[in-house]
Amino acid sequence: MKVFISADIEGVAGVVSPAQGQPGNTEYERARRLMTEEVNAAIAGAFDGGATSVLVNDSHGPQTNLLPDVLDPRAELLLGRPKPAGMCAGLDAGFDAVFFTGYHSGAGQHGVLSHTINGFAFAGIRVNGIDCAEATLYGAYAGSIGVPVALLSGDDCLMAQCSPLFAGAQNVVVKHAIGQRAARALSPARACQAIKDGAALALRGLSACHPFVIASPMVLEIDFTSVALADLAALIPVAKRLSPRSVSLDAASMTDALGWINILSAASASLR
Repeated sequence: MKVFISADIEGVAGVVSPAQGQPGNTEYERARRLMTEEVNAAIAGAFDGGATSVLVNDSHGPQTNLLPDVLDPRAELLLGRPKPAGMCAGLDAGFDAVFFTGYHSGAGQHGVLSHTINGFAFAGIRVNGIDCAEATLYGAYAGSIGVPVALLSGDDCLMAQCSPLFAGAQNVVVKHAIGQRAARALSPARACQAIKDGAALALRGLSACHPFVIASPMVLEIDFTSVALADLAALIPVAKRLSPRSVSLDAASMTDALGWINILSAASASLR
């Protein structure tokens, strides 16, 4: 049984500040260790639940956050960016289950460090009218190739937004949001135990999980945080201007939709 883990940092127990996700400070060094420990818990639970191989994709920011020398040696690790399929790089139809660890709620939602892909650029993302967190987008990508999300870990607001999408998945709440930058969290040890237990249960009950699919073709709508960013997006010949801060793009698949999102995210750096 092959398991794919996409690991983010904002949903990790003990992480509440933007500085904890930004390389170059001591708070980040602590947060990346906590992130690695939660991933290790998911790996251990996966093998307890019957996994035969685990591939981990580092999915936060520069995607060089996980500590390779600390990671469970039974797993393989994908690091660095850009890479095809972004937060689900390396996932293909040969996998049996997807785990999302350290995930968070989407742009404009309550939740710890809520955003979707790029907090500087995107105020909201919708696909066929569905308000999208990162778990929505990448869960739908996994579903488009027939792989279900079996485990989701993060805060309570992530679960409120995304758990209804993933039938049969184990939902592990490691913290409760008090605000966008404040939370009541489990201790790291308790959070890791909960993730380990949830991962094992996820695979033992995998038959109850079903892929989340958004029907094709798709209409991608993006609300930007500034008019200037929407001006930039509107330069794409196939983009349609919806409002001063919003554009839409047609997409034949989730692969195409994610391609547009990640291109526009990268391009937004020119207007920082």
